[in-house]
Amino acid sequence: MAKKADAQSPAPHVADSHDLIRVHGARENNLKDVSIEIPKRRLTVFTGVSGSGKSSLVFNTIAAESQRLINETYSAFVQGFMPTLARPEVDVLDGLTTAITVDQQRLGADPRSTVGTVTDANAMLRILFSRLGAPHIGPPSAYAFNVPSVRASGAITVERGASKAEKVSFTRTGGMCPRCEGRGTVSDIDLSRLFDDSKSINEGAITVPGYKGGGWNSRLYAESGFFDPDKPISKFTQRELHDFLHREPTRMKIAGINMTYEGLIPRVQKSMLSKDKEAMQPHIREFVDRAVAFTTCPECEGTRLSGGARASKIAGTSIADACAMQISDLAEWVRGLDEPSVAPLLTKLQHTLESFVEIGLGYLSLERPSGTLSGGEAQRVKMIRHLGSSLTDTTYVFDEPTTGLHPHDIQRMNGLLLRLRDKGNTVLVVEHKPETIAIADHVVDLGPGAGTAGGTVCFEGDIEGLRASGTITGRHFDDRASLKETVRKPTGNLEVRGATAHNLRDVDVDVPLGVLTVITGVAGSGKSSLVHGSIPAGAGVVSVDQSPIRGSRRSNPATYTGLLDPIRKAFAKANDVKPALFSANSEGACPTCNGVGVVYTDLAMMAGVASTCEECEGKRFQASVLEYHLGGRDISEVLAMSVTDAEEFFGAGDAHTPAAHRILGRLADVGLGYLSLGQPLTTLSGGERQRLKLATHMADKGGVYVLDEPTAGLHLADVEQLLGLLDRLVDSGKSVIVVEHHQAVMAHADWIIDLGPGAGHDGGQIVFEGTPADLVADRSTLTGRHLAAYVGA
Repeated sequence: MAKKADAQSPAPHVADSHDLIRVHGARENNLKDVSIEIPKRRLTVFTGVSGSGKSSLVFNTIAAESQRLINETYSAFVQGFMPTLARPEVDVLDGLTTAITVDQQRLGADPRSTVGTVTDANAMLRILFSRLGAPHIGPPSAYAFNVPSVRASGAITVERGASKAEKVSFTRTGGMCPRCEGRGTVSDIDLSRLFDDSKSINEGAITVPGYKGGGWNSRLYAESGFFDPDKPISKFTQRELHDFLHREPTRMKIAGINMTYEGLIPRVQKSMLSKDKEAMQPHIREFVDRAVAFTTCPECEGTRLSGGARASKIAGTSIADACAMQISDLAEWVRGLDEPSVAPLLTKLQHTLESFVEIGLGYLSLERPSGTLSGGEAQRVKMIRHLGSSLTDTTYVFDEPTTGLHPHDIQRMNGLLLRLRDKGNTVLVVEHKPETIAIADHVVDLGPGAGTAGGTVCFEGDIEGLRASGTITGRHFDDRASLKETVRKPTGNLEVRGATAHNLRDVDVDVPLGVLTVITGVAGSGKSSLVHGSIPAGAGVVSVDQSPIRGSRRSNPATYTGLLDPIRKAFAKANDVKPALFSANSEGACPTCNGVGVVYTDLAMMAGVASTCEECEGKRFQASVLEYHLGGRDISEVLAMSVTDAEEFFGAGDAHTPAAHRILGRLADVGLGYLSLGQPLTTLSGGERQRLKLATHMADKGGVYVLDEPTAGLHLADVEQLLGLLDRLVDSGKSVIVVEHHQAVMAHADWIIDLGPGAGHDGGQIVFEGTPADLVADRSTLTGRHLAAYVGA
């Protein structure tokens, strides 16, 4: 049979030509008409200083438009229940694929949300125990701590020919502990914190936030008729005291309005104690800390589960024991189960648990509350859902996936990002760490500066091109901090003795004072447990942790730092009017948009639209308020200023305001000079939010500053500025203790405390104490070896 000679390779199919994501004319936030082309099925890293526009391009433009287009594929009815997304400010977005965003937003902080429930590992364990557990107690719900047991019986009427009543009973076996309702803790309330029994209700006896000053909460008790509101609580009879504190819900009319009266204790428990403490407003959280002691539930011993669920076991292990195990040990236990009847389930569960270990989270347990995970841990937990996914040709978008990772763990994370790419996915990563930038197929560098000085593409290409490009990232890419020739001498010690919080193993350590101390170790080695569990946050200790700033779109740097107060007073004094006029949340607010600056139009079945308010043109204030000036500027012009411009404005001349100038100086010190005073907090990056908190706390009188990874979200060039700030704090007489993985900060330290050697129960010990130079010379720990490689020793 004759062969066809010189067979021509077939022409490429037109469907294979769509191998780029094209962005033209992006103007979201500070982007200045940005146009780029991103290769598909490659790993692209976006770099640039904080505030240069990386998140605006990747999250607010590419990922946001992908999500909006996906939402539009649903029916109008379904869209009515979905969040409304406005179209990003961009001329052309071409070649988009389905985008999955894996960000650093904390996981749901519901008290019943755990690592096991957010990853489906718990659901698989419940099925496993319902099949193999002995004694058998029921279906998977019988092992679920968020499902209560229900029993009901009664008569129902069945209409089948002649109607007749039938007696039926209904039961559902749940695994919830009835005492703590699946929370694992019970609360004891200090009654003296709820009310002052020497006063009457009308004299303001109730001291719970929101129950003072004649509002509806206090009127409910004053006008209930169950007791005399003018009689001191100490004189109440036993019956009156029971009605005041414990009475069950009772419908009644108060001031002509139907309301439900309920005793003060169950009312406070429902409105405050059933919520996660971290999600509360600061003043409510402060009250709960004072008034309530949370203790482990005595009935379930903190496992959240009913007695039946705890009694059912597989090979001597209950589901409570399994959830309490370190995940790396649990994976080993599951591997040892050989039961053909549930083989597919065991394979899937084992894969999920091994993904935890692979991603560097093997030290967690499934019972760990999800609200206690750091931003970096939360992001990696979300990654687990995607590692076993069968989807390809998807765009994965990551926000600094190396946050909170030791250099040793960064190599592992890099491997996972490359695996996602090699499955045929487009991986977009916003990142500052050179170790991750180095593995990129394509780099997009934004800048050159931050805020209004950024928003342009400075470089596109490969790593070698970046190094030679002369951009800020290119120039600093190979920067390496050197070890200090001399280190400061401590002025004293903070003694920690017998620390056992979480995985710490009876740790004794002296933390030197008056110097820059860095506490390091792999993720999960016990650093945060040592710092936050053993160094009491009280008199003289200022702790700046990674908990997110809570604020609405009305909150901005001026309101958060307290800067707006002296500015409003200065405007009021200069114009002889009330300070409230100069607040967009008070009397001066534009009546059309209520001081937000934009009007939200709900289009019911279609995506809602946010449009600039026509009345105030986005300035947020009434026109009459804008007629008042200070130093030739109105309040909206002042809020539009950057921190640097405002510092100059309030530093001298007619607008000279020392109180405002001091706060602005602290904001500039932490590298936020480019932020505008009125920028909504919801638009700030994680690094910007943490530095905003640091600036706020710099006014505190504390002698010891405890910082949790202050380099999170910092560009290579900004780390140098942070080191200068830490030096200034120490030189001014403060003691600075930093939990940190960044080698530049380690090299700059006066003293290093290294925890390990591993994570979880493999960690929790001090493996090194001494100067950075000694750590490099010693090279006995993982940190020592990575630091030695970093400084080129």
